Amino acid sequence: MTEDNRNDMTAAEKRPAIPISPAAALVAIGVVYGDIGTSPMYVMKSIVAGNGGLNSVDPQLILGSLSLVIWTLTLLTTVKYVLVAMQADNHGEGGIFSLYSIVRRSRKHLVVLAMVGGAALLADGVLTPAVTVTTAVEGLRSIPALALLLGPGQSRIIQITLVILAVLFLIQRAGTSSIGKAFGPIMTIWFLFLGGMGLYHMAGDWTVLQALNPMLALRVLVSPYNKMGFFILGSVFLATTGAEALYSDMGHVGKGNIYISWPFVKVCLILNYLGQGAWLIAHRQDPELSRMQDMNPFFEMVPSQLRLLAVLLGTLAAIIASQALITGAFTMVSEACKLDLMPHMQIVYPSRTMGQLYIPLVNTCLWVGCSLLVLYFRSSRRMEAAYGLAITVTMLMTTMLLFVFLRDKKHRGPIAWGFLALFGGVELMFLLSSLTKFAEGGYVAVALAAVLLFIMYIWHRGTQVEDTQAIYLNVDTYKEVLGQLRADESAPCFTDNLIYLTKSRYHNFVERDILYSILERGPKRARAYWFVSIHVEDVPYKREYEVESFGTDYIFRVRLNLGFKENQRINVYLRQIVQELMESGELPLQKQRYAVEAPGDVGGFKFCIIRKRVVPESDLPASDQGILSVKYAIRHVAGSPARWYGLENSILAVEYLPLFVRMKESAPIRRKSEWGKKKETAPAEQLQ
Repeated sequence: MTEDNRNDMTAAEKRPAIPISPAAALVAIGVVYGDIGTSPMYVMKSIVAGNGGLNSVDPQLILGSLSLVIWTLTLLTTVKYVLVAMQADNHGEGGIFSLYSIVRRSRKHLVVLAMVGGAALLADGVLTPAVTVTTAVEGLRSIPALALLLGPGQSRIIQITLVILAVLFLIQRAGTSSIGKAFGPIMTIWFLFLGGMGLYHMAGDWTVLQALNPMLALRVLVSPYNKMGFFILGSVFLATTGAEALYSDMGHVGKGNIYISWPFVKVCLILNYLGQGAWLIAHRQDPELSRMQDMNPFFEMVPSQLRLLAVLLGTLAAIIASQALITGAFTMVSEACKLDLMPHMQIVYPSRTMGQLYIPLVNTCLWVGCSLLVLYFRSSRRMEAAYGLAITVTMLMTTMLLFVFLRDKKHRGPIAWGFLALFGGVELMFLLSSLTKFAEGGYVAVALAAVLLFIMYIWHRGTQVEDTQAIYLNVDTYKEVLGQLRADESAPCFTDNLIYLTKSRYHNFVERDILYSILERGPKRARAYWFVSIHVEDVPYKREYEVESFGTDYIFRVRLNLGFKENQRINVYLRQIVQELMESGELPLQKQRYAVEAPGDVGGFKFCIIRKRVVPESDLPASDQGILSVKYAIRHVAGSPARWYGLENSILAVEYLPLFVRMKESAPIRRKSEWGKKKETAPAEQLQ
């Protein structure tokens, strides 16, 4: 077998670059900008509410707030993410885990930044569907006839929101490829609507263009008209919450299509914010609007005859934004699993598109989490206090990783330090201002992120402890005894091909537990012994394998080199490898004696997975024992190895062994020789 044949498991090991085209740019508008595209529904609403309501706002406050929004979008979204972060792509893939994969080789401790940022972004994925859908449904109150049907209170708003969320999460199992085709046109109509409404109101007051002056943004922070003071940044930050999703979704649409579509999206967003500002200045003394509870300038500025359309478009945009966050959560968890930052879970690919994946456990957790948040907060105004806090943490972690990327990979030290000073300082201010919302609801975002970070830390640290305690043996030393066992017809045949999964990085070493399982817990006689390891590469798409036979035709050490976004269905890969080794003569034909149809040349497969257990006698600190115990409990909830590696339909044996061979020293037990010499008689009532 040639090296090319052995290493090429697929015709295309890397996904080709996505070409730049109007059609692809339309898809990008539908996939990438859902989260940031729904921000106009609640940014100005939050600013006005934080300053005491409509009758309390001043034109200078409105202009300064608009300037903050415009320059926040420019600095954080355009400069940081579109111009800088998208240069730090991992073979076309973006996101905090891809960025970590680029810089982790030289600095292993950066995993802490990736874990914190990933946990915060996943927490944001729970909050986004809840707040965006609730905000859109609350827009029904801006239509008088529907407001009467909804009645007082939030009960019916909550019911409608829960139904929409239930449908949204239920359709995930079927995949979103067909639904996704409509995302681009719908979001394009949405952005055109945003821009059109903005221009409509700007036509009556062009003075709002003063907000383009960045000095107004600085002045409003210390202006007496701004009752929120420095903490107004917590509301302003909501305008750019989708910037991290823009970077994460780069691999789905291609960076070139983001470059050509973002100017259109940004112009529409800014026009809408300016239009809301013009409307607020014109109606700030309206007593009827001032008495309205949770008044939302986004819906109120729409003419009454178009308001129903605005609510319907807003709801669709909220659903699309939620869909993008849910799909992004699936992708992030999948990457974290393959980077060994989270437990393995069952991953389903409902369509032929690699980006379309579905993780049942994650989907259920997101659904339950979103529903509980809606029931707990009961209004979008209260949710906004929690929304945005988590994503500021993610952005700050991304900035630190980008600093390392610019300094170590691009060798641009001065630029890297300037980047860290500018964006680190800006995002730190946003984080501090968002922390003021902690008591109002931000604690929910912190709690969600803390739970996810705890899971990541336990899994990562537990894996480190396991690796330090593992004992590896040279297969060369045991190939003769394995050959004797294979030829020993007195031992029952366990299977034709016995496959063990190993974590060893070296081609000639495997865990002691594997050889112990074959030789002493059986023994397990087979025609061929396979020791398979999976090595997750730093690139997203790659499928290669390497084989070492140790000079035999019955022992094979296989290393699968897979990209961190590749499916890990071992049985599919191994059958191809066995077939190729038979064709090359490296593996003898395995004639079947019995078969439903004509007997083939490939025998049966049996996979054996060894699971570890912590025993009380282990010579291990109590803290590490606790971490491993929690890790194994999490592993039990996450699912079985059969689902991790696609072995549901394979013959699988799971063996449990104590984690540590070395035990604590203890005094030997002493035999008491006198027992039995003294005559003892049981009570009469116990004798029969």
